[in-house]
This record gives sequence, C-alpha cells and structure tokens, in this order.
Amino acid sequence: MEGTETPSEVQTMNNQITVVGHVGQNPHSVTFGDTGNKVVKFSIAVKEYSSKSDEKKTLWLDVDAWNGLGDRVLQTVTKGRELVINGRLGISTYQKEINGAKVRMTKPVIKLSSFHLCGKKPRPEGEDQAEEMESGSASEESGKKKPKLAVAKS
Repeated sequence: MEGTETPSEVQTMNNQITVVGHVGQNPHSVTFGDTGNKVVKFSIAVKEYSSKSDEKKTLWLDVDAWNGLGDRVLQTVTKGRELVINGRLGISTYQKEINGAKVRMTKPVIKLSSFHLCGKKPRPEGEDQAEEMESGSASEESGKKKPKLAVAKS
C-alpha cells in the first residue's frame, strides 16, 4: 500500500550540529534556585567564508552546557581555547527594549552534548612575556642556550 509507512520505514531527522572554533570568553555559570539546575554559558567564534568575497568574517555562536557537562566546561575550557563542540541547535527568545518599545528577540544557541579540546592550552597574557624575559636574560648572560635535561627510566 502506497502512502502508509511503518515506524521503521520513517526516516528520523536528528537535530545535531558540530562546530570547530575558538572560545570568546571564559565560561560563566548561572544556577536556578528553584530547581538547583546549573547552566554554563560561553561563546565560540567560527570563521565565515563567502565565495563572493575575500573578506573574512567571524560568526559568534552562544553555547549552553547543563549540570555535569557544565561543570566539566568550567574546569577545562578557557578563553582562546580551540574546541570541537557537538550539540543540538536551539532558539533562545527574550525581550529587549528598542526606542521605548519591547521587542521579542530570537537567537540561535547550541545546547552542548559533548566537546573536545584542540591545540595547546592558551597561556594567560602576562605569562608569555615573563617567561620569555626569564629565559632570554639567562641565555644572554651565559651566551649559550640552556641545556635540556633528559630523564632516564630504569
């Protein structure tokens, strides 16, 4: 019979998104007092390319991580870190006042289901300069590079 499909024949559509980008700011958490649930929020920057223009643009996406996954984000994710994130695409709605009138706004948000840290962990901004000054002054004093230490296992 045409037009009748059993559940096993129906194609399921999954709401899934994978993004590779850099974290825009350190994640922050919001706890809901009535339920005790916690959401950790951060944004991720991805490069947007166009075949019509050589101009490189940055697209910023908001990410929400709930409860236990949010705790792991707080422990490991820092500003500037490259991430691969997997999640579901959702829509966040809120009210904003524009010229005295309340307007309903919507924006996409990724509801995080997993993430993978990529590349080296970014150093705090002042740490790079201090380390370079220490290693540079020591090697300038002796005129030689510092020897590398080897560790032998028995």
